[in-house]
Amino acid sequence: MINLKGDWSALFLCVFQGTLKGFDQTINLILDESHERVFSSSQGVEQVVLGLYIVRGDNVAVIGEIDEETDSALDLGNIRAEPLNSVVH
Repeated sequence: MINLKGDWSALFLCVFQGTLKGFDQTINLILDESHERVFSSSQGVEQVVLGLYIVRGDNVAVIGEIDEETDSALDLGNIRAEPLNSVVH
């Protein structure tokens, strides 16, 4: 799903953004006009257009509201992100 350096065999990090159209008791989400932001330490943020998208609830960690004005002012081409460390259970 994401092409980042590091050991990602047991961990995938995806950032989805879109308009929340619906959800249910298990936090399954319906997103409209959605896209995935793929972060890299060597190049800018890549946005993959998804359109109407359903996310299974047990894969959801955080849901939040975005300030559209602030988000549109971001220069995604200059944003870099280092890979996360492994998750320790």
